[in-house]
Amino acid sequence: MDFDAFEALIEESIADAEATVTRARGADDDDHLAATVVSPAFADESLVDRHQMVYDALGDHMTTDIHALEVETYTPEEREE
Repeated sequence: MDFDAFEALIEESIADAEATVTRARGADDDDHLAATVVSPAFADESLVDRHQMVYDALGDHMTTDIHALEVETYTPEEREE
């Protein structure tokens, strides 16, 4: 699965999300990923709950295709700061 597909899963699951997925450790490491997700749905959610929303969006890929995921989550207002 390519990064565009992971981004699409996140964007389909989290309202009004914009997701960017990249390699966390370099060009040859396809199972250690980093995701930055911006969504108004994160307002009033704890950091743990925000990350859980991203993990839930990726579903089984978190245990089959992705070994580790670094997650950054922001509301649109937080991202502007």
